[in-house]
Amino acid sequence: MAATPLPPQGPAMGNPSMDGGANPAMPPPPGTDMTGICFRDQLWLNTYPLDRNLVFDYFALSPFYDWTCNNEQLRSRAIHPLDLSQLSKMTGMEYMLSEVMEPHLFVIRKQKRDGPEKVTPVLTYYILDGSIYQAPQLGNVFAARIGRALYHISKAFTIASTKLEKVGNADAENESVSSESKPQKEAIDIKELKRVDHILGALGRKLPPAPPPPAFPEGYVPLTAASDSDKAPEDQQPSDGQAPSIDPIIDQGPAKRLRIQ
Repeated sequence: MAATPLPPQGPAMGNPSMDGGANPAMPPPPGTDMTGICFRDQLWLNTYPLDRNLVFDYFALSPFYDWTCNNEQLRSRAIHPLDLSQLSKMTGMEYMLSEVMEPHLFVIRKQKRDGPEKVTPVLTYYILDGSIYQAPQLGNVFAARIGRALYHISKAFTIASTKLEKVGNADAENESVSSESKPQKEAIDIKELKRVDHILGALGRKLPPAPPPPAFPEGYVPLTAASDSDKAPEDQQPSDGQAPSIDPIIDQGPAKRLRIQ
């Protein structure tokens, strides 16, 4: 990767070990968990373009930058800090640009290099529209998602239990209201009952007697008039010469009924 001119370095961008000052002490290394903060320098963004060539210089301004990394040694020698041909020859902590979607997203991985082909990822940072963040670790992401899911499940059970309590209270109130709304059974007045019977009897005596019932059709024998001796056993079949008795009204149908004169 060819070296590119770096933006002018001020006291915040220069290497503290190489700046001529009374206090050559380097800033403390960044912490491993800095997910609660973000960094943004609007003045730098208004001055320089945010692309793959200058994004590392912008990242070096943030508190996530480790001044003891191999990239800083390349910067001090006027070599592009992301030059992989130079970084592969060194050992120690380094930063690598892993994903790029100019000019909105840049993913920078912090890793420990033990050889040209042996690296161990440590942390990941991303620059989203000029704001720098530390990506959370996978275990923290799982813990946060599980905790959120348990919170919503517990809240759902709480709401469901309150709804069931309201339904139970409403049913109890409805039962009490319905029991109160039911009319009480009135006591029977014997004198009033006798008075009604007396009135009905007087009306019955004033009405003419009911007419006699019509005579039965010819040949019809009512069932009540049949004697027990005429009944045949159930299992006894009628003889061939004797036809069974036929009810002229019920058995022959409406077309064969006898006309009553």
